[in-house]
Amino acid sequence: MTISVTFCGAAGGVTGSCYFLQTDRGNFLVDCGMFQGSKTVRELNYGKFPFEADRISAVLLTHAHIDHTGLVPKLVKAGFGGPIYATEPTCDLLTYMLPDSGYIQESEVERLNRRNARRGRPEVTPIYTREDAENTLSQLKTVEYHEWLPVIDGVRARFWDAGHLLGSASIEVEIENGDKDGKPTRLLFSGDVGTGEAVFNEAPEAPTGVDYLFVETTYGDRNRPVMTDEERREMLRKEVQDALGNGGNLVIPSFAVARTQELLVDLAHLFNRGQLPPANVFVDSPLAQRATDVFAKHLKRGDAQALSHPKFHMVPDVQASKQLAQVTSGAIIISASGMCDAGRIRYHLKNNLWRPNCTVLLVGFQAAGSFGRVLQGGAKHVRIHGDEIEVRARIRTLDVYSGHADQDMLLQWTKNRLPVARQIFLTHGEEGARAAFREVLMAQGIEEKLISMPMLDDTATLKKGKGQPAIPQARLSGEELSRDDWHNLYAGTVTALSEKLRSLETAEERKEMLEKVLRDIGSV
Repeated sequence: MTISVTFCGAAGGVTGSCYFLQTDRGNFLVDCGMFQGSKTVRELNYGKFPFEADRISAVLLTHAHIDHTGLVPKLVKAGFGGPIYATEPTCDLLTYMLPDSGYIQESEVERLNRRNARRGRPEVTPIYTREDAENTLSQLKTVEYHEWLPVIDGVRARFWDAGHLLGSASIEVEIENGDKDGKPTRLLFSGDVGTGEAVFNEAPEAPTGVDYLFVETTYGDRNRPVMTDEERREMLRKEVQDALGNGGNLVIPSFAVARTQELLVDLAHLFNRGQLPPANVFVDSPLAQRATDVFAKHLKRGDAQALSHPKFHMVPDVQASKQLAQVTSGAIIISASGMCDAGRIRYHLKNNLWRPNCTVLLVGFQAAGSFGRVLQGGAKHVRIHGDEIEVRARIRTLDVYSGHADQDMLLQWTKNRLPVARQIFLTHGEEGARAAFREVLMAQGIEEKLISMPMLDDTATLKKGKGQPAIPQARLSGEELSRDDWHNLYAGTVTALSEKLRSLETAEERKEMLEKVLRDIGSV
């Protein structure tokens, strides 16, 4: 029996999670996520898959986040007709998340095509449409934690609570390999490992003694202080109090699923105890509103009731969202996307970033090249929808809401899985985070030869047999996955040039500078 795995995403970066497993009896995927971050990385979403979609027999999903599920409709559109296995909460969330993703693809492309028409450039098409996403939903199949599931002939899987998100899972896979001793090859895919301290989630769990371990390393290079619910809420209270006391709005870019609901529960707690002034909270994300209903369905009664606090206002439509531009102070606006790369949050940033009395609070991981990372890095000027915006608002980061385990938590989770007989693959982390976590593992006595850091589209043959696995060519290098690209540099150069021109006192000085720039690039 030949067994191989190709790392088709989240290898050298933190998005696009996708493992392509090939066996003599069939092929299947663990996750099929969308790439996020720089434009160069996002362009991977438009290209061909590094495998044949119609030869995939099944898909196993660790959880609902788009960087783990967002290309499933594209997979179906390309010819995949098999089952998509996930826990019931994951399936419930995807019922809304995938169509919403399709709608965003259509909306973003529609706006881009209007700009392209004015520029004389050709039209582009969305990765997939809302209809494509809706056509995918019938292939979702629910699974229970801890129960073995037949995937394809000779392969079975079992889901364990990963503690990262409602319905999230680490996935154990057993593959019969025809050996005389009858022992299967055992693999464990961590998915995103939770903290055990999040608002809604239990501590992560998983089996021990596997042959191959695939572990995420998003925060493999850092630790966060351990804190109680009250300490976390106090940090949020201070940020909100300071922002509202500054006289402007508080804009919170937030992932629509889980992060928004966690914030709402904590805000309700603070409001109910009189620890915050009675500000209006506007949740401007159709997906967040639907996801909140799903969370309410699966949560304990107290948390479910907190999600419907009277100070929370779900923004019903685009027209109501536009009207929020007229609110210049005293509002808390929570909107997606969490990395500020798409969706309604871009409009709220456009309306508030230039106001010195406003605050933008980043509450999630910002991938390299994302607009959120640009703001986090201290950019003074940015471009949104083609318009240059001066950043006068306060940019703050509150990292206590991360659903990802930090270095110590990841280390403990990994140690609890030992012994690992063959290989530990470090994935889903930028290069610095993976390298740091590798050093930590080695300091714990894990041999260097046992640890592997695969790059995008690398293929590892886990067991050799008569078959020969298909090995795709690498689409991007690891450096490109975890750094700003030329698009980021271009945007920064344009805004820096504009700022420099404004600083010059005379028209003649501005003319001389522009002529020098043009000479340097060979245009005059």
